Amino acid sequence: MTTESSLTPEQILGAAEDVLRRFGPAKATVVDIARTLGVSHGSVYRHFPSKAALRAAVTQRWLDQAHHQLNDITADRGPAVERLHRWLATLFAAKRRKALEDPELFATYLTLVDELSSTVEQHIETLIDQIAEIIQAGIHQGEFRPTHARTTARAVFQATAHFHDPVHSSEWSSPTAEADFEAVWSLLLTGLRTH
Repeated sequence: MTTESSLTPEQILGAAEDVLRRFGPAKATVVDIARTLGVSHGSVYRHFPSKAALRAAVTQRWLDQAHHQLNDITADRGPAVERLHRWLATLFAAKRRKALEDPELFATYLTLVDELSSTVEQHIETLIDQIAEIIQAGIHQGEFRPTHARTTARAVFQATAHFHDPVHSSEWSSPTAEADFEAVWSLLLTGLRTH
């Protein structure tokens, strides 16, 4: 059992995830989260000033966990073609794993994402910045044709939406999902490469 003096934001977020999984976003309360931790709801509010702030932090944590590997791929200095392919494949795998391994929590996050569009928009811009960094490196290395890296990055993100936008999650278990991803990648690569 957690004591009120040792309670951390990370413990609260973990408990919130568990409560959201069990009750869903409509029924989950701060009192439920506090009860799970064995503390008063006031202790939760000392770390998160409102239920909305807590829900935003839970959503941000989920987005960050799903994409922590993407930062490492972006920072890598290997060939841009390989990095971009690995980045896109990692994003697809992370989203698919979340959707297929924990469908209840995934459905809960879809509801939270709809409520917290500014959090999601900021996260998407970060992802596009990462793609742009890889594309810019590819242009510099002579792997990709000269282009406006951020505009191209947004186009790549949108072109691959089928493999990371949760609206398509019901199709991610298809036996052709991997082959479909690779076909889209090949098409994108043809457009990106120097000729």
